[in-house]
Amino acid sequence: MIESLQGFTSSLPPMLQWVGVLLIAAVPFVESYFGAVVGVLAGVNPVVAIAAAVVGNIVSLLVFVFAAHHVRTKVSASRPSKEMTPRRAKLRATFDKFGVAGVSLIGPTILPSQITSVAMISFGASRNAVILWQIISIIVWGTAFGVLAALGVSLVR
Repeated sequence: MIESLQGFTSSLPPMLQWVGVLLIAAVPFVESYFGAVVGVLAGVNPVVAIAAAVVGNIVSLLVFVFAAHHVRTKVSASRPSKEMTPRRAKLRATFDKFGVAGVSLIGPTILPSQITSVAMISFGASRNAVILWQIISIIVWGTAFGVLAALGVSLVR
């Protein structure tokens, strides 16, 4: 998969490869961390690759968060809550234990930021708190993976 994404990014003109990284990072499960790696491996300047990956992931996240907030507002006013699936119950337990900040920072090890954001909002977390902590998480994870990829590429050369 990473090779396919890298091929897509490399096939773009050099001045537009950052757009490829931005688009790739907007995809759930790819996010800022793999987007930054793909950009670095495709030859994009690491700073540009990390920045594009972070921006792409944040834009995607905001779309999901605002849509989830809107849906939750409409649904919670008209329906009683239904029973949780085992996976959702596990995410709820993690949310109750670590809060918005903890789930945002450790969430990418389990699920994409878009899905954890929607889940936290459905649990009643503040939309603004979710956005803030998810942006922090996206920056941290994207920067860490981008730097590690750049260091790895420099070792191979």
